[in-house]
Amino acid sequence: MPKIIEIRRKYSKKIAYTLSLLLLSLVLLSWICALPKTNNTNPNQQIIALSGQLLLNVKSELATDSMELALAKIKPEELVAGLSNDKARKTFWINIYNAYFQILSLREKKGKDEIFKAKAICIAQTKFSLNNIEHGILRKCKSELSKVIMPLSVSQIDFRIHFALNCGAKSCPPIAYYEYADIDEQLDLATFAFLNTETEIDLTKKVVKVSKLMWWFKDDFGGKEGINTILKKYIKKELPDNYSIEYKDYDWTEQLKNYK
Repeated sequence: MPKIIEIRRKYSKKIAYTLSLLLLSLVLLSWICALPKTNNTNPNQQIIALSGQLLLNVKSELATDSMELALAKIKPEELVAGLSNDKARKTFWINIYNAYFQILSLREKKGKDEIFKAKAICIAQTKFSLNNIEHGILRKCKSELSKVIMPLSVSQIDFRIHFALNCGAKSCPPIAYYEYADIDEQLDLATFAFLNTETEIDLTKKVVKVSKLMWWFKDDFGGKEGINTILKKYIKKELPDNYSIEYKDYDWTEQLKNYK
């Protein structure tokens, strides 16, 4: 009888030890699952290519029906998996935004009051607006985020998108075709070109006048300090010491088809 009791005690200790290890494993697993998801798998190049081809056809004034249908028929989970990193998301959605602004303006005849809010862009069996794309997906604004948009949004906001998105106004940056492999270089070039074209420098008054975009989206640029850093990096002109920044009026005169 004492031997049986001793054996039971040994087995009880082993069971308790095993259960504690199992419990610890479950705790670690739940902790790992709670970590922010980072997906660096290769994106779906076919999905990204569709966005670029749509923009090129819009630019060339060719039919876009087949591409619009293909974009609409993508399964939502395929779109999320296919745009698996920020490079893919920026490439795809910048091309989509610029293509659909032209489509909604020229074909659908959407006016200024509705063009940004109208959910008229069908991608992956879901209707998006231009505001959804710009402010929700590319800027992660809380007002535009939803259960649908969250998985598609970028992980890090890139201020350079503001020099790539075209909303049909004269003060907008020109429209360019963006490619996944070169997106960072292209966004740098777009930023360099826009800032050096739009920025006015008065060395005597020590004033630097920049696009109103940098005021409207100052948080994306990192506030005043961030704007100063950006200007020093991209402006290839002499900047005065201790300069002040002024923001130029935005020219909303319609200018469609402004392709680079």
